[in-house]
Formats: sequence, structure tokens, C-alpha cells
Amino acid sequence: MDITEFFQLSAGKWFSQRTVHHLASTDLEIGKSNLVIDFLPQTDPDLSKLCQKYQIDPGLALCGTRVTWDGTIGQQAKKHSGATVLVAVADGGSRTSGKLLRSGNSPDQDLGTGRYLMGSDQVLTLTISSETAHIEERLWFASDNLRFRTSTSIPASGFHVTSFCSEIRMGVTTPKPAEATSAQR
Repeated sequence: MDITEFFQLSAGKWFSQRTVHHLASTDLEIGKSNLVIDFLPQTDPDLSKLCQKYQIDPGLALCGTRVTWDGTIGQQAKKHSGATVLVAVADGGSRTSGKLLRSGNSPDQDLGTGRYLMGSDQVLTLTISSETAHIEERLWFASDNLRFRTSTSIPASGFHVTSFCSEIRMGVTTPKPAEATSAQR
């Protein structure tokens, strides 16, 4: 599987349950969210805009994804919502590793860049480093309608935060990548 296939398989509406563990304080937070994940082809305007922001030819991007979420976290059920656009730009001819461009709640918001690696074990690893934190996230499918996600965040303060999410697709299974590609033509 390559990054394009992974993003295509991720498209749809998901219910996410998350457990966050703050290692310094041993505090746990539990949350839940509804996620909507849209596959973005090379021709998508948000994909092009994000590439241009990072001075990358949009023709070099393989694909992208738009993720929006709405949910609650913590004992007080604090509301959280937002959106991000991710764009995969391959390393040379490789479709399994490269640069990851990302935006925040709008393509204008700068969240920096990262790296992606699609492993032979079908696990997608995203690594993002900035002045404020280092984040590593791993995502994989247990089945077409069940996805898992783990992350480790090390803020500049040095206190680690880890999380585990299980994500269940709501509704029907998305088409396999070959079918999705044919349907886009």
C-alpha cells in the first residue's frame, strides 16, 4: 500500500474514541469525536494552495486529505473541533515516503511540515517536528471499517503525552483504491 491508497481508504465518516496519557502527571483524559476525512486529488484547490504556500509545485503532490473533527475531551467534556489539510509530496519516485505539508483550520494557517513513511507492514508513520514539539503518529487498518492510531508528543517542556485512538467507520465501506481511482475519471 502507498500513501495515496491509504488516504483513499481513510475517506469517510468515522467515530473516534481517544485515551490521552500525560506521563509526567499520570493523568488520563478520555475523548470522543466524529471525524470526516475527504480524499483530495492533485487538482483540489486547497491542495494546490497549500503546495504554493510551501513553494512546492502542486504537480509534485501525490494527493491529500482534509480531516475535520468535532468532539469532546476530558472529564468536563470540553468541546473541541477543527480541521486540517495534509498533502503528501513523494521523495523522488517513491510513493511510500516523503514530505507531509499541513495546514490548520484553514489552508492559510501554518502548522509546519513533517514526514510520512508507509511501512511494509501497512502502517503509516507521520513525524512532525517544530520548535514547540516533536510528534510521531502511527495509523493502521485492522479492517476496512476499523482504524487505529497512536501518537507520542514531546513538547519543548519535555513532558511526554501519549494517546491511543480507535476509529470506527460510520456507514458503508469505501471503495478499494483501484475502484476509487476509476470512479474519479
